[in-house]
Amino acid sequence: MRLSNRNKASVYNFISTLLIMITVFGILGFLANKYRFNALGNESYLLIILPVLLLAIFLLNGRQIFEYDSDGEALNFKNRNIIPFLNKALHDEFPKYKLRKYDIVSIFFVKRLYITVSSKNNGATMLKYQISYLTRKEVNDLKISLNKVVKANKEKKD
Repeated sequence: MRLSNRNKASVYNFISTLLIMITVFGILGFLANKYRFNALGNESYLLIILPVLLLAIFLLNGRQIFEYDSDGEALNFKNRNIIPFLNKALHDEFPKYKLRKYDIVSIFFVKRLYITVSSKNNGATMLKYQISYLTRKEVNDLKISLNKVVKANKEKKD
């Protein structure tokens, strides 16, 4: 099964650009109000606080693009940000039989995927992916696919 939200990259890029522009105009509006017009008083700080808060929420939500491929004998995970220099892209590929378990943690608007993979050296390695920008249907499809792999691994083990 393949799962990707790469086609939404232009939407996320637009939102990111819009938030940056709103932040810049908020700062310019604050400076213009502070040194020239003085019309808003202390409320002028909202011109900086609100856009910066929205931009921080967007960026702290994690990497926007998530790709998953379970076709064949290997599992492929890719997780990257639309702004290339912000976070290093994650790319992992390993055989299906190494997948031990997975867990999806959802707190408010932040979703994370934790994958436990067996390894030779220390027994297990945990891989972390940010899936906040996946829809509910995409997350359910991901769960179904990973459940199949985990179930098949448990049957082979027993």
